[in-house]
Amino acid sequence: MISPPALVNARSWKASLALTFATDGAPERGRTLPDVEETTLVRQSHDGPLVVQRPFFPEGRKVCHVYVLHPPGGIAAGDALTLDVEVQERAHALITAPAATKIYRSDGRTSQQVQTLRAAPGAMIEWLPQETILFDGARTGLETRVQLLGDAAFIGWDILCFGRPACGERFGRGTCRQELELWRDGRPLVLERTHYGGEIHDASWGLRRASVTATLLASAPTVNQSTAETLLCELRTLRPHEGDLSSATWVNGVVVFRYLGNSVEQARILFEKAWCVLRPAIAGRPACFPRVWST
Repeated sequence: MISPPALVNARSWKASLALTFATDGAPERGRTLPDVEETTLVRQSHDGPLVVQRPFFPEGRKVCHVYVLHPPGGIAAGDALTLDVEVQERAHALITAPAATKIYRSDGRTSQQVQTLRAAPGAMIEWLPQETILFDGARTGLETRVQLLGDAAFIGWDILCFGRPACGERFGRGTCRQELELWRDGRPLVLERTHYGGEIHDASWGLRRASVTATLLASAPTVNQSTAETLLCELRTLRPHEGDLSSATWVNGVVVFRYLGNSVEQARILFEKAWCVLRPAIAGRPACFPRVWST
């Protein structure tokens, strides 16, 4: 497991952000909740340079959009960022960021980024961050853990770019340890542990010299086997850029969509199209692109 932020060298940034989303009030005894409720950011607390802007409601008050900001603009050696998100019953939160996360070259210390997302029954989390760019020589641990209860739903992605292909920089040194977990009612649905370093970047069984790898997960109990097959057929019609690879599978009640290639832009375009396919089935509403993606 990734070491807790408390162990980070005092010279480095240690930042944490906790967010809680809820509907606009609990029902009185004997009265049921209305069909349509407002989702509100009822709690936010932060320590260090990790904050959110005010909530946005571009698709009505039911869905609350927030943008996570990291004012320093990048993660240096020894930094530790922790994000904790709780979405209470029947609330719906979409979380993104206005810019890519940059992880800079290490001086020998390891940086850390840990995200825990929890959704109560009837809730929905959409975790749609910008890409993470690992500079040559970076050493980092990335952990995302999603915990769903009951009929909670989730759509989320992770996009990793090794080096800076646009300026000819490869990720020739450094390491990245990534953990991606999706749980429902205490049962693991997807558990992935990947160590990027050494020969995995060039090997045919690894990244095959590709600089970008990405994974999208989507899960909701309302999506049965038949619906999943229809979604997979639609996802498989989304063709990546020539020479890049993509795949769509159904594992333990989770739609898993992957990309392997050499373009962050192409990965994002592909995943945004996949989101447009999946969101109506998972969330019951069409895709609504956060305005910050266009700036």
